Amino acid sequence: MPAPAPAQIPAEAADPLRVWFRFIRLNRRVTAAMAAELRGLGLSIPQFDALSTLTEREGMTQQDLAARLYVTKGNVSGLIDRLVEAGLVERRPIPGDRRSHALHLTAAGADLATRGIVAQKAYVARTLGQLPEGDIADFERLVLKWRDLAREQPLPDEPA
Repeated sequence: MPAPAPAQIPAEAADPLRVWFRFIRLNRRVTAAMAAELRGLGLSIPQFDALSTLTEREGMTQQDLAARLYVTKGNVSGLIDRLVEAGLVERRPIPGDRRSHALHLTAAGADLATRGIVAQKAYVARTLGQLPEGDIADFERLVLKWRDLAREQPLPDEPA
């Protein structure tokens, strides 16, 4: 049974800081819930992020993967080392490039990524998927606007 709808908040009473805090708390809650789902599969969120990203585009380098995941190359290097050791990812040479390797899922890695994606889809269906289609469309529109505004702001380590 879905939770009751929250009371309508008049536009003039909406406080961006309050919305921000609610969004951050929601992010923490859904991240914790998804982490628990993935732990049941033997995966951490960073491992799942790497595997699921490789299902979208195999053959990327560790540098490309780091950029896609918004993490440092050092973080990805250790993560990929562990996924290689677990038999989930393999590094393949890139012809003409002696320094970089292409990342590919093994059959076991692809299977585990698929199971993680299924778990994620099920969680989303039980939560966000319970909202009316129009609300989801409105939310997506707002999130994309917010994302675009955030992208306009330099990160602390980026030049302005």
